[in-house]
Amino acid sequence: MIELTGWLVCADGEEVEIVERYLPRHIELTREEAGCLHFEVVQTEDPLVWSVAERFADQSAFDAHQKRVKASDWGRATAGIERDYVIGRGAR
Repeated sequence: MIELTGWLVCADGEEVEIVERYLPRHIELTREEAGCLHFEVVQTEDPLVWSVAERFADQSAFDAHQKRVKASDWGRATAGIERDYVIGRGAR
């Protein structure tokens, strides 16, 4: 199992608007992916910061997700937004 946790950190209100515009569809598409076990992106008390938690069944599912994201509207629209993630292997 592959787990990703961390933060999506917007620099300003414009970036927050981008996240708010593209996030619902990104969540929907990700949760439909084969091997996606858990996917959550939630705005924190700081309106510029989003908590991110992902869990995929295996490395190939995670890699497929990363590939899809880079080519997606979400990936293109949010490419310049700071990410602070840790990726590791979860217990089975």
